[in-house]
Amino acid sequence: PSLPSRPVDGHKGTFGRVLIVGGEVELPGAIILAGIAALRAGAGKLQLATCRTTAPFVGVSVPECLAAALEESNGTISEKAAPTIVGYANDADAVLLGAGLRTSDSNTKLTQRVMGKWQETPVVIDAGALGLLRQNPRALEKLNDNAIITPHAGEMASTLGIDKAEIERDPARIATEAAAKLGAVVALKGSDTYIASPDGDLYLYDSGNIGLATSGSGDTLAGIVTGLLARGATPLTAAVWGVFLHGAAGNALSKRLGRIGFLARELLDEIPAIMNAL
Repeated sequence: PSLPSRPVDGHKGTFGRVLIVGGEVELPGAIILAGIAALRAGAGKLQLATCRTTAPFVGVSVPECLAAALEESNGTISEKAAPTIVGYANDADAVLLGAGLRTSDSNTKLTQRVMGKWQETPVVIDAGALGLLRQNPRALEKLNDNAIITPHAGEMASTLGIDKAEIERDPARIATEAAAKLGAVVALKGSDTYIASPDGDLYLYDSGNIGLATSGSGDTLAGIVTGLLARGATPLTAAVWGVFLHGAAGNALSKRLGRIGFLARELLDEIPAIMNAL
Protein backbone atom coordinates (compact mmCIF):
# COMPACT_ATOMS: atom_id res chain seq x y z
CA PRO A 1 0.00 0.00 0.00
CA SER A 2 1.21 3.49 -0.89
CA LEU A 3 1.52 6.44 1.45
CA PRO A 4 -0.44 9.64 0.76
CA SER A 5 1.54 12.17 -1.24
CA ARG A 6 2.53 15.58 0.17
CA PRO A 7 1.40 18.19 -2.39
CA VAL A 8 3.91 20.98 -2.93
CA ASP A 9 1.23 23.62 -2.37
CA GLY A 10 0.12 22.08 0.94
CA HIS A 11 0.41 23.61 4.40
CA LYS A 12 0.65 22.21 7.92
CA GLY A 13 -3.13 21.79 8.10
CA THR A 14 -3.02 19.70 4.93
CA PHE A 15 -0.77 17.13 6.55
CA GLY A 16 -2.87 16.38 9.57
CA ARG A 17 -3.16 17.17 13.26
CA VAL A 18 -1.90 14.56 15.73
CA LEU A 19 -3.04 14.29 19.34
CA ILE A 20 -1.00 12.12 21.71
CA VAL A 21 -2.47 11.42 25.13
CA GLY A 22 -0.34 9.87 27.85
CA GLY A 23 2.71 10.36 29.98
CA GLU A 24 2.43 9.67 33.68
CA VAL A 25 4.39 12.10 35.84
CA GLU A 26 7.28 9.62 35.93
CA LEU A 27 7.14 8.88 32.18
CA PRO A 28 6.90 12.16 30.24
CA GLY A 29 9.58 11.09 27.78
CA ALA A 30 7.28 8.58 26.09
CA ILE A 31 4.99 11.20 24.59
CA ILE A 32 7.97 13.36 23.67
CA LEU A 33 9.44 10.50 21.63
CA ALA A 34 6.06 9.64 20.09
CA GLY A 35 5.28 13.27 19.27
CA ILE A 36 8.56 13.97 17.53
CA ALA A 37 8.21 10.67 15.65
CA ALA A 38 4.80 11.77 14.36
CA LEU A 39 6.29 15.00 13.04
CA ARG A 40 9.23 13.15 11.51
CA ALA A 41 6.70 10.94 9.70
CA GLY A 42 5.25 14.05 8.08
CA ALA A 43 2.32 15.14 10.28
CA GLY A 44 1.64 18.87 10.13
CA LYS A 45 0.49 19.73 13.66
CA LEU A 46 1.16 18.17 17.05
CA GLN A 47 -0.70 18.30 20.35
CA LEU A 48 0.62 16.50 23.43
CA ALA A 49 -1.88 16.05 26.25
CA THR A 50 -0.40 14.99 29.56
CA CYS A 51 -0.39 15.50 33.33
CA ARG A 52 -0.62 19.10 34.48
CA THR A 53 2.60 18.76 36.50
CA THR A 54 4.76 17.84 33.52
CA ALA A 55 2.97 19.58 30.61
CA PRO A 56 5.16 22.74 30.74
CA PHE A 57 8.34 20.66 30.58
CA VAL A 58 6.96 18.62 27.69
CA GLY A 59 6.13 21.86 25.86
CA VAL A 60 9.66 23.16 26.30
CA SER A 61 11.15 19.83 25.19
CA VAL A 62 9.01 19.84 22.03
CA PRO A 63 8.61 23.50 21.06
CA GLU A 64 6.73 22.49 17.92
CA CYS A 65 3.77 21.18 19.95
CA LEU A 66 0.77 22.47 21.83
CA ALA A 67 1.16 21.04 25.34
CA ALA A 68 -2.24 20.47 26.92
CA ALA A 69 -2.23 20.26 30.72
CA LEU A 70 -4.72 17.67 31.98
CA GLU A 71 -6.13 17.13 35.44
CA GLU A 72 -4.11 14.46 37.23
CA SER A 73 -4.49 12.07 40.15
CA ASN A 74 -1.85 9.94 41.86
CA GLY A 75 0.75 10.66 39.22
CA THR A 76 -1.32 9.87 36.16
CA ILE A 77 -4.05 11.52 34.07
CA SER A 78 -7.33 11.72 35.98
CA GLU A 79 -10.54 10.14 34.72
CA LYS A 80 -12.02 13.63 35.07
CA ALA A 81 -9.89 14.74 32.10
CA ALA A 82 -11.85 12.47 29.71
CA PRO A 83 -14.20 15.19 28.32
CA THR A 84 -11.24 17.48 27.65
CA ILE A 85 -9.38 14.70 25.86
CA VAL A 86 -12.41 13.89 23.72
CA GLY A 87 -12.72 17.54 22.74
CA TYR A 88 -9.14 17.59 21.50
CA ALA A 89 -9.60 14.20 19.79
CA ASN A 90 -12.64 15.34 17.83
CA ASP A 91 -10.53 18.11 16.28
CA ALA A 92 -7.60 15.85 15.44
CA ASP A 93 -6.91 13.75 12.36
CA ALA A 94 -5.28 10.92 14.34
CA VAL A 95 -4.86 10.14 18.02
CA LEU A 96 -2.42 8.01 19.99
CA LEU A 97 -3.68 6.85 23.39
CA GLY A 98 -1.49 5.23 26.00
CA ALA A 99 2.13 6.26 25.42
CA GLY A 100 3.80 6.62 28.81
CA LEU A 101 0.84 5.14 30.68
CA ARG A 102 1.37 1.96 32.67
CA THR A 103 -1.21 -0.79 32.96
CA SER A 104 -3.41 0.09 35.93
CA ASP A 105 -7.06 0.23 36.90
CA SER A 106 -7.02 4.03 36.84
CA ASN A 107 -5.53 4.21 33.34
CA THR A 108 -7.99 1.61 32.07
CA LYS A 109 -10.90 3.59 33.53
CA LEU A 110 -9.58 6.75 31.88
CA THR A 111 -9.38 5.01 28.51
CA GLN A 112 -12.87 3.56 28.96
CA ARG A 113 -14.33 6.99 29.68
CA VAL A 114 -12.53 8.53 26.70
CA MET A 115 -13.53 5.80 24.25
CA GLY A 116 -17.09 5.82 25.56
CA LYS A 117 -17.48 9.32 24.11
CA TRP A 118 -15.40 8.70 20.96
CA GLN A 119 -16.64 9.66 17.54
CA GLU A 120 -14.75 8.74 14.36
CA THR A 121 -11.18 9.98 14.73
CA PRO A 122 -8.66 7.26 13.75
CA VAL A 123 -6.82 6.05 16.84
CA VAL A 124 -3.72 4.10 17.81
CA ILE A 125 -4.02 2.23 21.13
CA ASP A 126 -0.75 1.42 22.86
CA ALA A 127 0.82 0.60 26.23
CA GLY A 128 -1.40 1.44 29.22
CA ALA A 129 -4.48 2.07 27.07
CA LEU A 130 -4.55 -1.56 25.93
CA GLY A 131 -6.18 -2.50 29.22
CA LEU A 132 -9.42 -1.20 27.71
CA LEU A 133 -9.55 -4.16 25.33
CA ARG A 134 -8.98 -6.67 28.09
CA GLN A 135 -12.06 -5.28 29.82
CA ASN A 136 -14.10 -4.74 26.65
CA PRO A 137 -12.87 -6.53 23.48
CA ARG A 138 -15.61 -4.82 21.45
CA ALA A 139 -14.67 -1.28 22.46
CA LEU A 140 -13.27 -0.40 19.01
CA GLU A 141 -16.12 -1.81 16.92
CA LYS A 142 -17.84 1.54 16.46
CA LEU A 143 -14.72 2.93 14.77
CA ASN A 144 -15.41 0.76 11.69
CA ASP A 145 -11.88 -0.69 11.44
CA ASN A 146 -10.35 2.77 11.93
CA ALA A 147 -8.11 1.73 14.82
CA ILE A 148 -4.64 0.27 15.29
CA ILE A 149 -3.14 -1.51 18.28
CA THR A 150 0.61 -1.94 18.72
CA PRO A 151 1.25 -4.55 21.44
CA HIS A 152 4.29 -6.68 22.12
CA ALA A 153 3.70 -10.33 22.97
CA GLY A 154 3.22 -9.70 26.69
CA GLU A 155 0.66 -6.96 26.10
CA MET A 156 -1.12 -9.12 23.52
CA ALA A 157 -1.30 -11.99 25.98
CA SER A 158 -2.81 -9.75 28.63
CA THR A 159 -5.27 -8.21 26.16
CA LEU A 160 -6.52 -11.59 24.92
CA GLY A 161 -6.26 -13.40 28.25
CA ILE A 162 -3.96 -16.13 26.90
CA ASP A 163 -0.47 -17.34 27.68
CA LYS A 164 2.45 -15.43 26.20
CA ALA A 165 4.01 -18.71 25.06
CA GLU A 166 1.01 -19.36 22.82
CA ILE A 167 1.61 -16.07 21.04
CA GLU A 168 5.30 -16.78 20.61
CA ARG A 169 4.52 -20.20 19.07
CA ASP A 170 2.27 -18.77 16.35
CA PRO A 171 2.30 -14.97 16.21
CA ALA A 172 0.87 -14.84 12.67
CA ARG A 173 -2.26 -16.71 13.72
CA ILE A 174 -2.68 -14.69 16.90
CA ALA A 175 -2.31 -11.37 15.06
CA THR A 176 -4.86 -12.42 12.44
CA GLU A 177 -7.37 -13.68 15.00
CA ALA A 178 -6.92 -10.63 17.23
CA ALA A 179 -7.49 -8.23 14.33
CA ALA A 180 -10.77 -9.96 13.48
CA LYS A 181 -11.89 -10.18 17.11
CA LEU A 182 -11.02 -6.60 18.08
CA GLY A 183 -11.95 -4.89 14.81
CA ALA A 184 -8.57 -3.19 14.56
CA VAL A 185 -5.32 -3.44 12.65
CA VAL A 186 -2.83 -5.29 14.86
CA ALA A 187 0.92 -4.67 14.75
CA LEU A 188 2.22 -7.50 16.94
CA LYS A 189 5.75 -6.42 17.78
CA GLY A 190 8.71 -8.76 18.16
CA SER A 191 11.93 -9.82 16.46
CA ASP A 192 9.51 -10.48 13.60
CA THR A 193 6.54 -8.11 13.51
CA TYR A 194 3.20 -9.22 12.09
CA ILE A 195 0.66 -6.68 10.85
CA ALA A 196 -2.88 -7.99 10.40
CA SER A 197 -6.14 -6.31 9.40
CA PRO A 198 -9.74 -7.22 10.31
CA ASP A 199 -10.24 -8.17 6.64
CA GLY A 200 -7.60 -10.90 6.83
CA ASP A 201 -4.58 -9.10 5.32
CA LEU A 202 -1.29 -10.19 6.86
CA TYR A 203 2.17 -8.65 6.49
CA LEU A 204 5.48 -9.71 8.00
CA TYR A 205 8.46 -7.47 8.76
CA ASP A 206 11.51 -9.60 9.52
CA SER A 207 14.36 -7.23 8.73
CA GLY A 208 14.79 -5.45 12.05
CA ASN A 209 17.68 -5.86 14.46
CA ILE A 210 18.27 -6.39 18.16
CA GLY A 211 19.16 -2.73 18.70
CA LEU A 212 15.45 -1.86 18.52
CA ALA A 213 14.92 -3.73 21.79
CA THR A 214 15.55 -0.59 23.82
CA SER A 215 13.60 1.72 26.09
CA GLY A 216 11.32 4.09 24.16
CA SER A 217 11.49 2.16 20.89
CA GLY A 218 7.80 1.23 21.03
CA ASP A 219 6.81 4.85 21.68
CA THR A 220 8.75 5.87 18.60
CA LEU A 221 6.98 3.25 16.49
CA ALA A 222 3.55 4.28 17.76
CA GLY A 223 4.32 7.92 16.96
CA ILE A 224 5.43 7.12 13.41
CA VAL A 225 2.25 5.13 12.80
CA THR A 226 0.10 7.95 14.19
CA GLY A 227 1.84 10.55 12.04
CA LEU A 228 1.20 8.52 8.89
CA LEU A 229 -2.42 8.00 9.95
CA ALA A 230 -2.84 11.77 10.37
CA ARG A 231 -1.54 12.31 6.85
CA GLY A 232 -4.45 10.28 5.52
CA ALA A 233 -3.01 6.77 5.31
CA THR A 234 -5.42 3.94 6.01
CA PRO A 235 -4.81 2.11 9.30
CA LEU A 236 -3.27 -0.86 7.48
CA THR A 237 -1.02 1.35 5.35
CA ALA A 238 0.05 3.41 8.37
CA ALA A 239 0.90 0.29 10.36
CA VAL A 240 2.82 -1.44 7.54
CA TRP A 241 4.85 1.64 6.64
CA GLY A 242 5.33 2.62 10.27
CA VAL A 243 6.84 -0.76 11.11
CA PHE A 244 9.06 -0.59 8.04
CA LEU A 245 10.32 2.95 8.74
CA HIS A 246 10.99 2.10 12.38
CA GLY A 247 12.96 -1.00 11.40
CA ALA A 248 14.85 0.76 8.64
CA ALA A 249 15.84 3.56 11.04
CA GLY A 250 17.24 0.93 13.40
CA ASN A 251 19.17 -0.69 10.58
CA ALA A 252 20.65 2.66 9.54
CA LEU A 253 21.83 3.30 13.09
CA SER A 254 23.23 -0.19 13.48
CA LYS A 255 25.45 0.34 10.45
CA ARG A 256 26.78 3.62 11.81
CA LEU A 257 26.88 3.00 15.56
CA GLY A 258 26.62 -0.76 16.02
CA ARG A 259 23.71 -3.11 16.61
CA ILE A 260 23.60 -2.58 20.36
CA GLY A 261 23.59 0.67 22.29
CA PHE A 262 21.80 3.22 20.11
CA LEU A 263 18.93 5.15 21.69
CA ALA A 264 15.28 5.39 20.72
CA ARG A 265 15.65 9.17 20.35
CA GLU A 266 18.33 8.57 17.71
CA LEU A 267 15.81 6.75 15.53
CA LEU A 268 13.89 9.99 15.03
CA ASP A 269 16.44 11.76 12.84
CA GLU A 270 16.72 8.76 10.50
CA ILE A 271 13.06 8.68 9.50
CA PRO A 272 12.80 11.59 7.00
CA ALA A 273 15.76 10.50 4.86
CA ILE A 274 14.47 6.93 4.62
CA MET A 275 10.94 8.06 3.79
CA ASN A 276 12.06 10.61 1.22
CA ALA A 277 14.41 8.13 -0.45
CA LEU A 278 11.39 5.92 -1.12
